[in-house]
Amino acid sequence: MEREAMEYDVVVVGAGPAGLSAAIRLKQLNPEWSVMILEKGSEVGAHILSGALFEARALDELLPDWQSRGAPVTTPVCEDQVFLYRSETSAVRLPGFAVPAPMHNDGNWVISLGSLCRWLAEQAEALGVEIFPGFAAAELLYHEDGSLKGVATGDMGRDKHGEPKDGFQPGLELHARYTLLAEGSRGQLGKELIARYDLAAGATAQHYGLGIKELWEIDPAKHRPGLVVHGAGWPLSEHGATGGSFLYHLDERQVVVGLIADLNYANPYLSPFEEFQRFKRQSEIRKYLEGGKRLCYGARAITKGGFNSLPKQSFPGGLLLGCDAGTLNFAKIKGIHTAMKSGMLAAETVAVALQAGDQGRSDLVAYAVAFRESWLYGELHQARNFGPALHKFGTFLGGAFNWIQQNLCGGRMFFTLKDRSSDHGQLAPASRFQPIEYPKPDGKLSFDRLSSVFMSNTAHEEEQPVHLQLLDASKAITVNYREYASPEQRYCPAGVYEIVEEDAGPRLQINASNCLHCKTCDIKDPTQNIRWVAPEGGGGPNYPNM
Repeated sequence: MEREAMEYDVVVVGAGPAGLSAAIRLKQLNPEWSVMILEKGSEVGAHILSGALFEARALDELLPDWQSRGAPVTTPVCEDQVFLYRSETSAVRLPGFAVPAPMHNDGNWVISLGSLCRWLAEQAEALGVEIFPGFAAAELLYHEDGSLKGVATGDMGRDKHGEPKDGFQPGLELHARYTLLAEGSRGQLGKELIARYDLAAGATAQHYGLGIKELWEIDPAKHRPGLVVHGAGWPLSEHGATGGSFLYHLDERQVVVGLIADLNYANPYLSPFEEFQRFKRQSEIRKYLEGGKRLCYGARAITKGGFNSLPKQSFPGGLLLGCDAGTLNFAKIKGIHTAMKSGMLAAETVAVALQAGDQGRSDLVAYAVAFRESWLYGELHQARNFGPALHKFGTFLGGAFNWIQQNLCGGRMFFTLKDRSSDHGQLAPASRFQPIEYPKPDGKLSFDRLSSVFMSNTAHEEEQPVHLQLLDASKAITVNYREYASPEQRYCPAGVYEIVEEDAGPRLQINASNCLHCKTCDIKDPTQNIRWVAPEGGGGPNYPNM
């Protein structure tokens, strides 16, 4: 079936901070260029989830008058607290001088990234950017010479067998001189482009974490707008895993609480979701949450390999931006300002090409030069050893190393640590471990998966092709079930994967309608047998202000 095609100067995939910043900068440089953004969420911000602590450096450059424009950046950090958690009841608070310098948050802000993206979308539309929410970019389109031509949106109205239903609408083709990919962590199309053009040839393996977050309304007597609490250790340390935690006080009696589990853990019985439920019982955290009300739940993968894992970000016909490439600064635990800067650099690179009469299809290698000459390169380069040190030496020795390299050396070490292992390759056979017995949820601080998914406002059209694809269906039982005790049941934070015991034997059931689009299954499956693809546009979570 022939698809309708639309032509643009630039197409941006993803209305996150990178994509929106790129579109705004393009229109600032030339209002006549046609720029459009595709967003798979039902609205801008629906799929946006981050801590979020915000460094306004890039926003200052993009929209210097953001405060007078009413940007939703209103809660300055008032205090930093960092803890090493030893158990449910024991925690050691680190003095300020013992905390790595990049983790200090003086001058930063506690925000909702979803709200910021909605505001950025308003600024973009005021400049003439066309934004199409509810349309998922599902396919890459190529010219005959192999350069990127654009993207196609997914078909709407196919049944679970892939056959057209009543009201079927074929996808649209969106052609552009240049296409900017800003899908976020483990982007489906970005992953394809990295493989097609071998963009990661000079990089170490990418690394990820799974971030799980809740928004709470708490007792006003316990509320301190701008208080930032970070931590590491328990409960993940009990099972040989690493990661970190956060609790940030927003305004209006709201706090966000979350746990980030590094996805290089070995124990297949580990459940990041259950570890998060345990974490909320820690005495330094529960004292804020007790008596409060949970408002929202969500989860998302975090690209945290940093400088060493960055792929080549240009290819014929386009660029990779933000978390599609992996620009998060792990040492700061921040990626919003870096994603925005990558989008701005991309826009400026494209602008130079278009102004010179470029008709597209080129490999914009000038982006690498602009990147290297920017503060973004310097910031990521100084943080290049932070993640590898934690992976190689663990939380405590790695933390000590990071304190030395950041506080005493400013990140300017004469050597570079590299972690070449893949996260999925670290998972070990279940025979090496004992199953973990997690406590039952109490419905006050801890909850089950299904009630949590309900709090994410997740919705999908039920009668559509399953967007979680098994490349070899037999491996679900012959490998994952028999060797790894079906870890997908536990690493998924939404109850998507379920083993059903039948007379004929065990069967993997995929409850795709629960999917939060976190991409953890695409990352952590031990044989890389699960492929996440975009469902019908508009499906997935509908986060209000995460």
